[in-house]
Amino acid sequence: MAIKRVVVLHGLYMSGFVMHPLCTKLEKEGFEILNLSYNTLSPDKRAIFSAIDEFINGQPTALVCHSMGGLVARAYLEHHSEQSHWVKKVITLGTPHKGSAIAQHMHDKGFNMLLKNSIEFLLSDNQDWPFKAKLYSIAGDLPLGLMPLLKKGSRSDGTVLLEETKLQGMAEHKVFHLSHTTMIYSRQVMQYIQQLLNQDE
Repeated sequence: MAIKRVVVLHGLYMSGFVMHPLCTKLEKEGFEILNLSYNTLSPDKRAIFSAIDEFINGQPTALVCHSMGGLVARAYLEHHSEQSHWVKKVITLGTPHKGSAIAQHMHDKGFNMLLKNSIEFLLSDNQDWPFKAKLYSIAGDLPLGLMPLLKKGSRSDGTVLLEETKLQGMAEHKVFHLSHTTMIYSRQVMQYIQQLLNQDE
């Protein structure tokens, strides 16, 4: 069955507002969109998961997530609600699936107040993707941000290491020459997302 609905999840310190251009383009393609805003520093998992369940409502669905949003999506799938089995594809943009080196650095330096409850997601230690939903991980390699200072010689989008975006069991890993935030607004990335959403299982 073709994907009809798309849940969009933003990243740390952001809101659904930043995902609005991407959502508008997907709506023009005929998808029903839930652009879900949530408090990234104090995520209410019960409220987030309930909103996603209600939106899916027995329809083939994809999750399109930026950064920490991809880790929230994973937590949703781990929750194993009845509706979560309708999720066919998870498309992540700059998600540190293996855990965030920058968040770890902030944690180690005692800056937990800047991360609060987001560390439950950002300090996760995942190595594989065990779900039926296929994972398509999009990464950037334009290092505009703190990461080149923290890890000299590393490949990153400036915020997330390229290595952090890879997991065993993912369906595809695609790298664009973009920074962490600009990939949300990239025409190239948008075309790739549309291609994945319209691709038969």
